[in-house]
Amino acid sequence: MNILFATSEAVPLAKTGGLADVAGALPKALCGRGADTRIIMPKYEDIPWDFLERFETVDVFSVQLGWRIQYCGLLKGVVDGVVYYLIDNEYYFRRHGLYGYEDDPERFVFFCSAVMESIRRLDFRPDIIHCHDWQTGLIPFLLRRRYAFDPAFAGTYSVFTIHNLRYQGIFGKEKMMDLIGMGPEIFDDYGLGHNDAANCMKGGLQFADKLTTVSETYANEIQHPFYGEGLDGLLRWRAGDLSGIVNGIDTDLFDPMNDPAIDTPYRNSLPRKRRNKLALQRELGLPESEEIPVIGIVSRMVEQKGFDLIEGVFGELLDEPVQFAVLGSGDWRYEEMFRYAAEHRKDKIAVRLGYDDGLARRIYAGSDMYLMPSLFEPCGLSQLLALRYRTVPIVRETGGLVDTVRPYNEYTGEGSGFSFSSYNAHEMLYTIQRALRLYKDENAWKSIVLNGTKDDYSWSRSAKAYLAIYEQLASKRKEQESWPVTS
Repeated sequence: MNILFATSEAVPLAKTGGLADVAGALPKALCGRGADTRIIMPKYEDIPWDFLERFETVDVFSVQLGWRIQYCGLLKGVVDGVVYYLIDNEYYFRRHGLYGYEDDPERFVFFCSAVMESIRRLDFRPDIIHCHDWQTGLIPFLLRRRYAFDPAFAGTYSVFTIHNLRYQGIFGKEKMMDLIGMGPEIFDDYGLGHNDAANCMKGGLQFADKLTTVSETYANEIQHPFYGEGLDGLLRWRAGDLSGIVNGIDTDLFDPMNDPAIDTPYRNSLPRKRRNKLALQRELGLPESEEIPVIGIVSRMVEQKGFDLIEGVFGELLDEPVQFAVLGSGDWRYEEMFRYAAEHRKDKIAVRLGYDDGLARRIYAGSDMYLMPSLFEPCGLSQLLALRYRTVPIVRETGGLVDTVRPYNEYTGEGSGFSFSSYNAHEMLYTIQRALRLYKDENAWKSIVLNGTKDDYSWSRSAKAYLAIYEQLASKRKEQESWPVTS
């Protein structure tokens, strides 16, 4: 099978969040299972030159956006054994950063149109176009509406993956009609219209042949109003085509035995892991002690990630026998909360604002516990990285956190972490206090840590599940090709 990943970001070329990790790692795993999987994405200014120099231009053509005729360059290169195609247009993509511009809708309508026109010019024909989030949501729509009878796309199917339903690519109907050159008929009940606006996410949900999201629990949650972001009715209607597949992590890239960013390599040895704790405490200026548990946080500091819960009981948390190692950035109020605490409780908390990949790895390796009290979490990679580094997750029971962290049962000895169900600050506090009590029991703690090594969260398992979906569509195509031709 030939699979084309259409994505707005992918590691190692460009990243703002977990989408890039998935789009960069999953194709490698699929290629390893025999599927020719390639990636197409914008050529951003932020892509490092040492990657860009591997690319060469394979075609130059024009893309029409309504009355506009826009230049498009198609580049091809190989990164980490995977073929990448880049869509080049300096007007739209030669800017610092990937998103956050006023004309983002136009930029990604252009990208979707350019992907469709690029497919005519690729050196392979995709059986499946796998699209990701709202930035590529128009591709399934265009495939079924504009290119439905185009021989170049005969037998081509689409899969659309929801990484975060909250971000939908919403803008005015007039703007959408202007950009794609189609009339108001595209906004009927089965079109792009939603709440009297154009909705790119809905394009993917409505027109893709199969839908996936990044955990089984999140696939169920988004069919209900609280998590459905206004699209729960459509998702219930498409429930038969919706699957939840938990993301994986690159176990070679994130390996505490071979990670050059950390102080001491280790696998399942708690004494060796605790040398990394001492090194982290030393680096962050915290009192060095193997006995004091360290809770790590590496996150965007926003309400979705549960920082309002931390804010609600922060004083009580700092009174516990614990230290916090925090890395991230986000809302000013949470940054200020941590900055103030770090200045006045230097024995309890160290904060680094921004992002530093090396420090993030040292926090995963040097912490005893990892706190992730999210309001909602489609999948989450941080808890998987924590488990990989033998750090015990403390999570709220939502989305992928439910599917990946098994709560510890003191009576059976089963479980790899701690969890709480209600979105309540004191329930979180009590769960943390329980974890701190069990940390003092060396045998129980060792059992919890080792339990976390028993699950497979590599991309190999996820790739197998995606291949099953692709194969369903391939079988459908073969069935259609076998139908008799009637005059």
